[in-house]
Amino acid sequence: MAETPPTEYFIQGITTNGKKFRPSDWSERLAGVMSCFGPGVKGRGPNAHLQYSLYVRPTMIGDLKCVVLDSRLRDIEPMAFNFVMNFAKDNDLLVTEACELPPHHAAHQGGR
Repeated sequence: MAETPPTEYFIQGITTNGKKFRPSDWSERLAGVMSCFGPGVKGRGPNAHLQYSLYVRPTMIGDLKCVVLDSRLRDIEPMAFNFVMNFAKDNDLLVTEACELPPHHAAHQGGR
């Protein structure tokens, strides 16, 4: 039986009443705070460089800043997952749930 792909939540930088969320760097700030949660996180120190977590990462969809939250974060650190979801709720941000498609999906669909 194939394993179910993880769910991703797209937290969009727009409120439910259509206003752009401020400050303009909110997605980078939120992902930066969550950078220590996820697989492959290396040690910190004076020479460490910021690297976003694979489970909480900023992105752009068109001209809209977003944060992609991977449901696997809930398995390894439920409080961190809840923190991000509550951030979205407390700031009245739109959240869309989606599932991740495997990279070979388009090839199986005949290039559609």
